[in-house]
Amino acid sequence: MKLLGKMLTRFVKVGQMKVIDASDKVHLFGPGGEGTPYATIKIHDKKLYTSLFFNPELKAGEAYMDGTLTVEDGGNIRDLLEIFAHNRDKLRGQASQKMLKGFLKKIRRFHQRNVASASRKNVQHHYDLSNDFYRLFLDKDLQYSCAYWPSLDITLEEAQEAKKAHIATKLNLKPGMKVLDIGCGWGGMAIFIAQNFGCEVVGVTLSDEQHAMGIERVKALGLEGKVDIRLQDYRHVEEKFDAIVSVGMFEHVGIAHYLEYFEKIRDLLTEDGCALVHSIGRKGGPGTTGAWIRKYIFPGGYSPALSETFAEIEKAKLWVTDCEILRLHYAETLLEWDKRFQANRHKVAEMFDERFCRMWEFYLIVSEFSFRHGKHMNFQIQLAKERNALPLTRDYMIEAERKLTS
Repeated sequence: MKLLGKMLTRFVKVGQMKVIDASDKVHLFGPGGEGTPYATIKIHDKKLYTSLFFNPELKAGEAYMDGTLTVEDGGNIRDLLEIFAHNRDKLRGQASQKMLKGFLKKIRRFHQRNVASASRKNVQHHYDLSNDFYRLFLDKDLQYSCAYWPSLDITLEEAQEAKKAHIATKLNLKPGMKVLDIGCGWGGMAIFIAQNFGCEVVGVTLSDEQHAMGIERVKALGLEGKVDIRLQDYRHVEEKFDAIVSVGMFEHVGIAHYLEYFEKIRDLLTEDGCALVHSIGRKGGPGTTGAWIRKYIFPGGYSPALSETFAEIEKAKLWVTDCEILRLHYAETLLEWDKRFQANRHKVAEMFDERFCRMWEFYLIVSEFSFRHGKHMNFQIQLAKERNALPLTRDYMIEAERKLTS
């Protein structure tokens, strides 16, 4: 406990953490204070003293999942993760953590080697859990990406409808256009575009569960001639499209494949077409995906810095015709997902088990705090092959969005 205690003393500078060790001895870390985060944790296994010291971000999540680290005194995992969120820079600034991060950054291309076979496996790991499971915490349209909150006084359903409108109107769509949705999920965006703009939409996904439901939804709405949901890697699409949209998929591409991704968008676009890429990003320079998230939630995933994204767009010889940063929108989305997850936690436990419940709540809350207190945000980058492919001002986006949402 000695090494871990020294690390926690340097780590907790905002709020207070009470640690009950495996021998039931109590240790206090941090100054505390009114309005600051507080948590009591119990360490049940002495082996955690060492593992938490050397790799706290991975091992804390694993210990919570396994029950060898518990939150006591009526608190919950949100209390502990809030302490981490307010003190993460002090943890990552310690020598041992700098060395670990430096090593992981050097091998990040290996972790993100998303060739076609690996991409399919990684997608299935997360998205093929069960459609019934995702229904327990997502909105009715199963939008599994950042919602758009013009006001916090609206429901998640309304915020996700606003997101689809906000994105679709950036594509300058006209009836009869052919649109590609890369990473179409359960088909919500593809259906939205077909219904509201009179376009023909091809959606591609690597998830068997999403593909099956997408096809069912298209049939139920009588849109078979308008929306085509395919189980296909975007790299294998060959047609030309007037517009391309990609929402929450770029995070799964991997840095070694960015140029390939943007070159494929360029090759699939008509000369006067445009694309909109919506992705999680990070403030600051290039980094790495947290070890726990990479291992348990999104293998092969990475949220890029704008600098490394724009560099590959330039190499692909595409115009960046617009870029918008959404700062706190995903924090609010994740908060709502967690509320719905907690309300249905007993159902999740019946589907899976308690360990899965702890894993998923850890994921939702740590992700929320990465947007609320950390360096994550969302970006929407509009792309075109030709400089005159779009109107001179952004007025067309605003006018179309108002028509859809009024």
